[in-house]
Parts: sequence; structure tokens; C-alpha cells
Amino acid sequence: MVTRVVATINLEKHIGVDLSEQAKLFGITTYKDGKQNKGWKGLTLERLAGLTNNNQRAPNGLDFELKSTAFHKVKGVWTPKETFAITMINQHDLISTPFFESHCWAKLKSLIYCAVSWNGKHNEKSELLKVQSFDFVESDTLIQEIEADYEFIRNKLKTQGFSSLTGKDGKWIQARTKGAGHGSTSRAFYAKTALIKEIINL
Repeated sequence: MVTRVVATINLEKHIGVDLSEQAKLFGITTYKDGKQNKGWKGLTLERLAGLTNNNQRAPNGLDFELKSTAFHKVKGVWTPKETFAITMINQHDLISTPFFESHCWAKLKSLIYCAVSWNGKHNEKSELLKVQSFDFVESDTLIQEIEADYEFIRNKLKTQGFSSLTGKDGKWIQARTKGAGHGSTSRAFYAKTALIKEIINL
């Protein structure tokens, strides 16, 4: 059984390692016919964490999910390349569910964040830079501010409707469209790059 603590310890042993080389050892395809297999980093990180078909995640309460987050250097500083989706929004659930009972919080606190380097569009090299989770938070100020973002978005949904939710709302998390095309009406909670930077301080 692999708990979050065990998974984190296993991953930390591979900080500084090129994930593409590890992927090859595991028989995971990174690129085929010039196109990237988008899930290869996640699959490789799962194997490095100790997860295999015969060694699954621990039961609820000790459960976790790995989240690979790309960082690139901007003026010599490692910076998150993009936001990431936390969980899809069900408007009925959002209206009726306070933050600490929500899927959004359950997902955030269960994640193990793996910062990986991005070295260009067609460069498969990707180094594991850092492994982090919400366990590191010494002050609850950040969590309180995330809760405030959530409750602001929740109240906006109640008073102005689902279509009013935009990526401009929130300091740390945002509710914006997810799905193909600009006509998409589905929305998800996303971690803003500021939150990723706060969690993974490189």
C-alpha cells in the first residue's frame, strides 16, 4: 500500500532526474511520430512514486493524486508555465457546499505537486525539480484566502448565475471554462500560477 508519505519519499529520491530517461526504463512512450504522448510524465511519476498495477493507492483518508506542473525559466527564475485544473464545477453542488466540504478542497489537499522542467516544445527532457503538498503549510492564511476565493465564486454563482463565472475572479483559484472551443459552457476550478508558485517555492 502506498500512502502519500511513502509516495512523496519515493519521488524525492528522483529530484534532479530526467523523467524521459526514466520513462524509457519503464517502457513508457514519450514521443511517437513526432507527437508527444501527453500523459507520459504523469505515468512516469506514478511509477517513481511506487504505484504499479499490483501496488495501488491507500484507501480514503490516505489517498492522493499526483499533479505534474511544468516550470520554465523566466529571467533566470523557475516560473509556473500554466495554470492547472483542480476539479470540474457542478453548479448545484457549488451552491450547496461550503469550501471545507467541497470537492475543490478535497482535491487540493490530496494532491502531491511535482514541479517538472519544461525545456521547449520539442524537447522531451524534463527534470523533476521539487515535490510538495499542502502538508507544508505552516500558516492557515493561504488556506483561508483560498476559502475566501471559493466563497466569493460560490456567492457570485448564487446571485449572478453560472455564466457570470470568469477567470478574473479569485486571487489563488479561479472558475473558468474548460473544454474544447470558445463556446464551451462547462467550468472548472483552476489553480492560478500564483498559487502554484506559492506551493512549490523554487
